[in-house]
Amino acid sequence: MKFGITLKPDHRFDRSVELAKRAEANGFGYGWMFDSHVLWRDPYPLLTLMGAATTTMRLGTCVTNPATRDITVTASALATLNEITGGRMDLGIGRGDSARRVMGKKPTTVAYLEECCRIVRSLTGGEKITLDGTEIQMPWVTHGPVPIWVAGYGPMALAAAGRVADGIILQLADPDIIRWCMSFVRASATEAGRDPDVIEVMAAAPAYVSDDIAMARDRVRWFPALVSNHVVDLINKYPKEELPEALWKYVENREGYNYLHHAEVGSDNASFVSDEITDQFALVGPASAHRERLAQLREAGVTQINIYLMNGEEEDCLDAYGSEIVG
Repeated sequence: MKFGITLKPDHRFDRSVELAKRAEANGFGYGWMFDSHVLWRDPYPLLTLMGAATTTMRLGTCVTNPATRDITVTASALATLNEITGGRMDLGIGRGDSARRVMGKKPTTVAYLEECCRIVRSLTGGEKITLDGTEIQMPWVTHGPVPIWVAGYGPMALAAAGRVADGIILQLADPDIIRWCMSFVRASATEAGRDPDVIEVMAAAPAYVSDDIAMARDRVRWFPALVSNHVVDLINKYPKEELPEALWKYVENREGYNYLHHAEVGSDNASFVSDEITDQFALVGPASAHRERLAQLREAGVTQINIYLMNGEEEDCLDAYGSEIVG
C-alpha cells in the first residue's frame, strides 16, 4: 500500500514545502494539495516549490475541478510541472465543491468532468485533439500523459471514473462503503473494455495517532462534515434506498455548512457529527488501531492511503506514521 498526504494551503508557502520534505523523509510517496483558490492559496505555485524540494514524491491536486480554470490551462500547468519534476505529476479532479460553492456556483456535470479527463490525458500526452471545432496540441510536452484520479461518491461519477480514470479518490476510510463505490467503478470499467484491476483506489481521510481517543476525534471531526456536502448532493439525486445507509444516515440532522470554515478543526460545521461517524470515516486511535484499519482497507482494494494533513499537529502525525505505520 502506498501513502500520501494532502495539504490545505492556508499557511505560508514555506510550510507546505517543509511538510512535503518531511513527508518524503517519512516514506510518503504522494503529496497532494487542495484546490479552492478563494478560500486558500493557489496550489500550482506551491506544487512547483514542493516539486523542487522533493526528489521522488509524486505531486498533484486533490482535487481540482474543470470549471475554476479552462481545462487547457490545467493541462498546460500539469505538463509544465511534469517537465520540472521529471514526470512526477498527477491530476486529482472532481466536479467542484468548495471552489465553486464559495462563489455561489454549482459543481459541473459528470459528463463534462469525464470529457475533461480525456482532454487532459490527450494534451499532457502531446496528442493533437479537436476542441470546440479547433485543432490544438501542446507540442512541447516532454513527459506524460499525467495519471488522472477522479473523485466521486455517486453511481454516475463512479461509472465515469471506471471509463476514464487511472485512479479513484474516495474521501473516507470505511471499507464497506469503499467496496460499494468500487462495484460501480469496476462494472463500468469492464463494460468499457478496461481491466478494472489496474485502476488505483485511494482512501483519503484525516488521521490522528493518539491513545486519547476523545481528543483524536475532536481533531478530525471536521472531516465527516466536509464529506456531508457530497452526501447531501447524492440524496438529492438518488433515492436513499439506492445508497448505503452508512453513507447518508448521519446527515439527516445537519442544519447547514459554512464554507468559510471548510476543513477547519473545531468548526461548528461538525457539531452534528457523532463519535461513531468520526471513527467510521477517519483514522483515529493508537498506531495499532491505524494498522488494523489499514489492513481492512487493503482487503477492500485500497492501494493508497492519503492522509488529510490538517489537524494542527502535522509534524507529529508525519513522524508517528513514518516510525510506526509506513515503515
